[in-house]
Formats: sequence, structure tokens, C-alpha cells
Amino acid sequence: MTASNFKIAGTTLFVAFMLTIMPLPEWMVEFRPDWVTLVLIYWAMALPTRMGVTIAWLTGLILDVSHGAILGQHALGLMLVIYIVHIQHQRLRVVSLIQQAIVIFFLLLLKQLIVLWVSGIVGHAPDTWLYFMPTLTGALLWPWIYIIMRDIRRKFGYRVSY
Repeated sequence: MTASNFKIAGTTLFVAFMLTIMPLPEWMVEFRPDWVTLVLIYWAMALPTRMGVTIAWLTGLILDVSHGAILGQHALGLMLVIYIVHIQHQRLRVVSLIQQAIVIFFLLLLKQLIVLWVSGIVGHAPDTWLYFMPTLTGALLWPWIYIIMRDIRRKFGYRVSY
């Protein structure tokens, strides 16, 4: 990843982290999308040779620390999701945004299930179905996130890599 590519991807990830830790009203907390995962998925689709599983793992560790979670649970989920995106990135690019949103729903659900599984092993599993709301809100917001991220990428002159 060149220095300028890293600046833009790093900046968008930083903004995603800020959106993740930003305080929200109590009733909105359960509906917060998984911003970091959505941004990583976009960059893994757009620049798969530059945004890989290692960056997903490091980002997941930072998420674990910022959430006070078990070290590695978000990292494991992000690694698996980004690995799947790497395998399917060419197919994901050519489908419509609605079809992408459906795939994103299942990728976010997979990550949520991995985090839930690890939390359940140590006895910290949530007791409400609202735990899965970030999956739904993330999938609903995907078309707009994709368009915004694509426009940012194009503004700074990055071409999609294969």
C-alpha cells in the first residue's frame, strides 16, 4: 500500500473508529452499525491487494481494546469476513448495491456470531435479540456507505485493483 493509499484508507478507518466509540443516546446504542467492519469490507473489495487479512486482524485487535472485549474476538471475526471478501471480491463488485447489501448482511451476521460465540464461551453473552441490530442497520446503510467510500476513492485517484 502506498503512503497516499494508506492515508486515505487509514483516515476512513479512523473515522469509522470514531463513529464506533461516539456516545449515542441510550435507545440508539443497540442500532449502531458496525462502521469499522463496513469500511474494511469496502476497502477489501476495492483494493484487495492492499487491504488484507493482516490489516483486518490488527484492526480487530484495536476494536477489542476499544470495546474492552476479549482480545482476539473481533480480530477473528474481521479476519474471516475479510478473507471471504477477498475470495469473492470480483463477484461482489459486479452485482447491484441491493445484492451487495444482502451479502453484507450475512457477512456482518457472521462476524456478530463469532463475537457472540467467543463471548458465550466466557459467559458474557448478551441476553437480548437487539444484539443483532447492527447487522441489519449496517446492511441497510451499505448502499450509502459504498457510494460515499467510492466517491472518496475516486476523488483521490485510486483505481480499483484486481
